[in-house]
Amino acid sequence: MIELIGIDKEYRAKDRIVTALQHINLTVEKGEIFGVIGRSGAGKSTLLRCVNLLERPTNGKVLVGGQDLTSLKEGELQKERKRIGMIFQHFNLLSTATVEQNIAFPLKLSKLPKKEIAAKVASLLELVGLSQHRKQYPSQLSGGQKQRVGIARALASDPDILLCDEATSALDPQTTESILELLKDINTKLGITILLITHEMGVIRAICDRVAVMDQGEIVEVGDVLDVFLKPQHEVSRQFVSEVADSIDSSAFYNGAGSGGRILRIIFRGEQTYEPVLYETVKETGATFAILQGTVSRMKDTPYGQLVVELRGSDADVDAVVGGLCSRGLEVSVLR
Repeated sequence: MIELIGIDKEYRAKDRIVTALQHINLTVEKGEIFGVIGRSGAGKSTLLRCVNLLERPTNGKVLVGGQDLTSLKEGELQKERKRIGMIFQHFNLLSTATVEQNIAFPLKLSKLPKKEIAAKVASLLELVGLSQHRKQYPSQLSGGQKQRVGIARALASDPDILLCDEATSALDPQTTESILELLKDINTKLGITILLITHEMGVIRAICDRVAVMDQGEIVEVGDVLDVFLKPQHEVSRQFVSEVADSIDSSAFYNGAGSGGRILRIIFRGEQTYEPVLYETVKETGATFAILQGTVSRMKDTPYGQLVVELRGSDADVDAVVGGLCSRGLEVSVLR
């Protein structure tokens, strides 16, 4: 659905060139929720704005649904942009317009008949849960309600893609959760492809199917969210993962921890997370085990678990446990 090919973006600042993006190659599949995470200044906002050409790349191509947007004339580009909705961190609502007038604004620009506009606005208000607030003004709304108006407005032109520019960073945790649930619901019901940027790993974990990690204008890691979260390959990725409350820091167990047995990190995915796989495997041998650390959580709709355990017993018994766990489809790494 979205393909960025060889994207570079440079800005001229007085007498020097500032590179915001370099060598960006990225594909977002139709219907998925794709997240881009990075620190401030990593280039993620610039990347997002390159998708609808609010920022025109210095080099490279931007393909949306197979159409190269960088090759289009302005009139053709405006038409293609209607397929791409966008929501913003600070809502960008018209302060002197009511909720329904804000949502209707892009429809009026498209010169749709009044009856069609009214019907469309009513359905969008229901979708985002704001039917009872239709006559209110932005100043009368909470932050979460304002963002719901922004989402409804972005959906007014029936886009194929929704771009989310730090859409929850100005909201409290509870409101953030409700907005993320709304975006998941929209993705499921309407099949819209969602590309979002954030600096919070919790947002990525709650909603995204895949993630790209950015640092200093480059993508340093891409993968399924569960893979990146459980097995981050780049130092920046590891830093983001470590900020999530239930992450496990395996480094503490490489030296000193435990009483001399073999220390393993075991990763469970899906329904196996709730099954006694470790116990069933160990009881078939003469080994024993002690749990040193563990977590159970969810990644979007997928349950997962991590355990750090110390196995005690003969080498043969411990090897049998490791082999048995692997044969049951678990991921096992030996920490010591």
